[in-house]
Amino acid sequence: MSITHFPGGASSSPLASPLTKVTMPTLSEMKRQGKPISALTAYDYGTSRLLDEAGIDLVLVGDSLAMVVLGHENTLAVTVDEMLHHTRAVRRGVRRALVVADMPFGSYHGTVAEGVANAVRFVKEAGAEAVKIEGPRIELVLALTEAEIPVVGHLGLTPQSVNRMGGYRVQARSVETVRQLKADALALAQAGAGALVLEGIPREVAAGITAELPIPTIGIGAGPDCDGQILVFHDLVNLTFTPPAKFVRRYGDAAALFRTAVEHYREDVEHRAFPSDEESYHLPDEVRKSLKPGRNTLTKVGVIQKA
Repeated sequence: MSITHFPGGASSSPLASPLTKVTMPTLSEMKRQGKPISALTAYDYGTSRLLDEAGIDLVLVGDSLAMVVLGHENTLAVTVDEMLHHTRAVRRGVRRALVVADMPFGSYHGTVAEGVANAVRFVKEAGAEAVKIEGPRIELVLALTEAEIPVVGHLGLTPQSVNRMGGYRVQARSVETVRQLKADALALAQAGAGALVLEGIPREVAAGITAELPIPTIGIGAGPDCDGQILVFHDLVNLTFTPPAKFVRRYGDAAALFRTAVEHYREDVEHRAFPSDEESYHLPDEVRKSLKPGRNTLTKVGVIQKA
């Protein structure tokens, strides 16, 4: 397997390291060796760069940006052009992690040809290294694989199906639905999907699928037995302004940090404590002296001349 190495050294191991570019084959090797895959969403250059420098393996430009960045009620409103815009920004900030782009609602729900054409845009125009699609769309996965576009599948609670599901509800809770989910997961793997996101399903179901599939699973609300885990970045740092889901663990409080910083800034401005003299630019001494009252002013630049 060919692995791209960044300056500073090389490694013979296909597992991801600080110097090794993560690829879809890397994820498969991580599953084989039992090394957990870390994944987070990102929507801009700064955040994606921080995630990449922190060693996150997979950065997903999620259609969740519709909610956490653009303020929509659900993911359905985000467009292809908006997703392309944010994918480009994220790609500029990433050197090591695998960059995966969500294909938004409506971009692959028509013909297979339309889905492939939109996926090509994510790779060619935005630099995505894989695309993620929701549901058991086997024909589309086959076509994308034939077109040399890596695919990440997504089963279980699929947010683009929120209207059909009647809300964000845990899936696969009956014998029939568990069997169907397992069949869909295997079909996606056989069609060429390189990884599979499992969302909002019982731990036992996710564990069974993970054990049976040859490709890595990445869980979100699917328990600890998946090959990797993913969260929405804004959930991770408390920037969503909504109560967290059961599966979310908050690792920081960016909302409190930002709010305190902004309030301190506002207070300093109101009390003329910002900017200070040290934070201000100054004229050179000779220019400043020439501008004193009673002196010829701005003669060097010809604005005012003494009569």
